[in-house]
Amino acid sequence: MTPARLGSPDSMRLALGSRRLRVGLAFVLVLLMVLGVRLFQLQALDLDGMAQAGLSKRLTTTAVQPVRGSIVDMNGKYFARSVERYDLVVDQRLSDVEEFRRFNDDLEEWEVIPMDQAVSELSAVIGIDGETLRGAVLGDKSFNYILKSVTPEVKNRALAVKIPGVYADETSVRTYPAGAVGGSIIGFVSENGEPQEGLEYSLNDALEGTAGSRTFEIGGDGIRIPYATNEDVPAVDGQNVRLTIDQDLQWFAQQTIASQVEEYDAEWGNIVVVEADTGAIRAMAESTTPDPNDPTATPAEQRRPNSVSASFEPGSTTKVITMAAALEQGLIEPTSRFTLENRYTIDGQTFKDAFEHKTEKRTAAGVLAKSMNTGTVQVGQKLTKQERYDWLKKFGIGEPLGTGLNEENQGLLTTPDKWDDRQQYTVLFGQGLAQTALHTAMVYQTIANDGVRLQPRLIDAYIDPDGTEHTVPQAEGTRVVSADTAAKTRKMLETVTEEGSGKTGQLEQYRVGSKTGTAEAPSPAGGYDGYTLSYAGIAPIEDPEYVVVVTLQRPQGDLYYLIPGQSFQKVMKQVLNSNNVPASTMKPDIYPVEY
Repeated sequence: MTPARLGSPDSMRLALGSRRLRVGLAFVLVLLMVLGVRLFQLQALDLDGMAQAGLSKRLTTTAVQPVRGSIVDMNGKYFARSVERYDLVVDQRLSDVEEFRRFNDDLEEWEVIPMDQAVSELSAVIGIDGETLRGAVLGDKSFNYILKSVTPEVKNRALAVKIPGVYADETSVRTYPAGAVGGSIIGFVSENGEPQEGLEYSLNDALEGTAGSRTFEIGGDGIRIPYATNEDVPAVDGQNVRLTIDQDLQWFAQQTIASQVEEYDAEWGNIVVVEADTGAIRAMAESTTPDPNDPTATPAEQRRPNSVSASFEPGSTTKVITMAAALEQGLIEPTSRFTLENRYTIDGQTFKDAFEHKTEKRTAAGVLAKSMNTGTVQVGQKLTKQERYDWLKKFGIGEPLGTGLNEENQGLLTTPDKWDDRQQYTVLFGQGLAQTALHTAMVYQTIANDGVRLQPRLIDAYIDPDGTEHTVPQAEGTRVVSADTAAKTRKMLETVTEEGSGKTGQLEQYRVGSKTGTAEAPSPAGGYDGYTLSYAGIAPIEDPEYVVVVTLQRPQGDLYYLIPGQSFQKVMKQVLNSNNVPASTMKPDIYPVEY
């Protein structure tokens, strides 16, 4: 072939083609370089966050629930606890197969298991019929429940069947091992774990703990990607709560008051037991109390702890405040003398005693022993209206209790400027004011504790998941009356037990100081429609350990034969014996009741 001559048309076409090739090649190189830079930006630098956005779409986060703290009695016996349970669940996309391989540990080899056989095996383990179970296991859902809240043993046996896609989610169930014992105090939680009443509700912040979380990647098929992003924030379990309640004593007190309420056909009753020198509540028993395992079996109005929620006119148990106040101010002595008719009139108001009598000559101790309204008014009139009010407040009447229960009722004590001509005197013997059974118990705790009033204690300690205890400190007591006044008042109360209305609460081995109370019960429709009976006592009176208060609301029958002291006897004897309190070694020491 003859070569193209320089400048010829052929040489010019070759030169032009070569130049176009170089330009095209350069363009391709530039384009590749641009694409490479962009690819580097996207994959390495991720300047626009697209990789992170993609990851975010693949991430899913589930909550990890903490274990709710337990509630235990003073000795660690469970009132409430959360037990380990599991929900059996399935990814049906993995289980919807005709057969699967399962390793036989006994034969040490793989074997093929038909799905029908596996469903039958699982049915036998969890107690669900085969047809229903097959519908739960097979399908196209990425998540489906098979059975909720199974025990660890059932969970292990179910997973041993090894159906593809079947696994277990850990959960917990609230149980109440003591049943109805202390049920009104403990409260309960709903089926979804929401606290409803009692300490379960009021202490929820401590009991519930803090939820954690679990974050992981899932693929486009909805299945978790192994070895991919996985981040766990552990849950913090709730604190355990230890109460001052003695579970065994609580059970005994509940049985005792329920029996007497049934015998007297009363509306309700309760028994409160308080440790004299600590204010610790050892029992707070109601005649009707719910079983937190099945709270709806008890009517809603009977689930509350009436010991702290129901206020009433206490009646003559309040006379001890009038006597202690007059003693403290030096206005009387236990042996001060009073001449008493059956009726006494002052400021146009006439007061009478519960029993008919002729003119009697009584000491102040005798006035208390025979629970005479006429004599109590004569003692109390030595105090000004303001002083009467102040003394009731000092003994805690109308004040919050501070037990930690939301259901607390602080009672009712109006200021003296609102008292009418009669109420200014009726408050001296427990009418025209209202208080709970625990208020009454703490009045007697003050007298038992040498005149120092303590705050009632229901919560003893909070215990962290690692076992660290945070004991609830005893609040500093309040000096109400002197130790001398308290001692004189206790001797007057022993006089009541030996010579007066408290005889029904006498104990064979222990000296007892006590006071009874009877007050009219206000009717919701106005007026009065029954009575509230009380018995408050201290033992051993020479070295006080415990206070027991029994209350009966609207018992039926002749008041003369209604004896709350019988329940006092049983419970006080039980608490003294079970705590190995030494028997009294000296005979009762009492004041003369007449002169």
